[in-house]
Amino acid sequence: MSSSSTKSPNLNTVTTINRDGSRFFIHPADVSGRFTTWRRFSAILLIVVYVALPWIPINGHPAVFLDVAHQRFHLFGLTFAAQDAWMMFFGITGLAFLLFFVTALFGRVWCGWACPQTVFLEHVFRRVERWIEGDATARRKLDRADWTPGKAAKRVAKHAIFVVFAAAIAHIFLSYFVSIPGLWGMILESPQEHWSAFLFMAAATALIYGNFAWFREQLCIIICPYGRFQSALIDNHTYNVAYDYNRGNPPGKPRDPNAGDCIDCRRCVQVCPTGIDIRNGLQLECIGCASCIDACDNVMDKLKRPRGLIRYATDEQLEGRQSKLLRIRTLLYMLFGLVGLVVAGFSFGNYEPLTARVVRMSGSPFYVTETAVRNQYQVRLINKSEEPMRVHAEITAGDQPVELLGLVDAVELAPQQETSATAVVVVSREDYEGSFRFELVVYNDSGAEIRQQIEFLGPEPQLLK
Repeated sequence: MSSSSTKSPNLNTVTTINRDGSRFFIHPADVSGRFTTWRRFSAILLIVVYVALPWIPINGHPAVFLDVAHQRFHLFGLTFAAQDAWMMFFGITGLAFLLFFVTALFGRVWCGWACPQTVFLEHVFRRVERWIEGDATARRKLDRADWTPGKAAKRVAKHAIFVVFAAAIAHIFLSYFVSIPGLWGMILESPQEHWSAFLFMAAATALIYGNFAWFREQLCIIICPYGRFQSALIDNHTYNVAYDYNRGNPPGKPRDPNAGDCIDCRRCVQVCPTGIDIRNGLQLECIGCASCIDACDNVMDKLKRPRGLIRYATDEQLEGRQSKLLRIRTLLYMLFGLVGLVVAGFSFGNYEPLTARVVRMSGSPFYVTETAVRNQYQVRLINKSEEPMRVHAEITAGDQPVELLGLVDAVELAPQQETSATAVVVVSREDYEGSFRFELVVYNDSGAEIRQQIEFLGPEPQLLK
């Protein structure tokens, strides 16, 4: 995974497992520094965005409102029906490739700086834990201590706050699907009135609480696949949190002239949220949070030695060679990401508030009367806007004389209304010359227009003579 891992022994063990196979609970020490400050600011901003989006109204709906019950998805003023989901495919694909691009350049910066698991664990739940139980040393001491009223009071207070925060996160998440007014209505009513939502909230709260109170870094190590396929995304030119083994080795006492700059204080290990020793090179558990950089820089400042013994660096730089930002993999990731976003942007830019879908009605594909051949279609109309809409329809079939019955008069659609109408296309027996294709045009008064090619079916013409 990293050439630097060969420069110092790798223990080849998971840091959160004791020798007897039991769980080793990590209590990372607090740390201060430039990266910690920037990460905290970033986390606060992300939490504010997460909380605020369901509250911000745009065109009569929350900025993000995934109304699954009515198959309507409101995103920053645009409303999509279920059949518009293909647009999101390109947007999500584009963002995924851009994440690959960022990973190829800067490693797991997403994990350490923007992943919800890290944001809530490091900047909410562990802050509460430090506030109630003290620093890392005090927390470890409390774990080993016998149960006393003081220990029980601290644990009850901590876990009570954890449950409140878990419930708040779960409720905000639910508001993305039912809206804030809908959520508030559910809260005021009996759980029996919304038993499915109540069960979801109970399960979500329990999972969030269990994750942040107990499971913690195990989610990153055991469940999340990102850390496992990062080795396929990065190379020796990727910037990762790295230990400068040429400068730091061999570790020794500060006054030892034969030792490197590393004094083996293990401060980098003490602040690591997954408990690894970054001096063993890049490892699966490393989330790129840069806590060890701040910790080591603080030690170097006290020793009056240059910062950067642990820093963001590439393996090439650690070997004294020039690193390349643009290379085949980064260019391909960037290209695929931009293609996905451009296609999604083009789709959103040509988005129409009117949706029309035409399907042939069940039963016989055609009907023959004494005077005509007719086909029957079901036209599904959706007004995705917040304004009333008048919808018209007409057909064109080149030189083939056809008549449209049904949908002759304008259809009135209320805001967000969905309705179905029957369209009957008729061709006289004298004019019928066999199956043909025609175009149904559905449009509204604002100029939105949808065209659909449809096949008109019928018997062999000679059978009608």
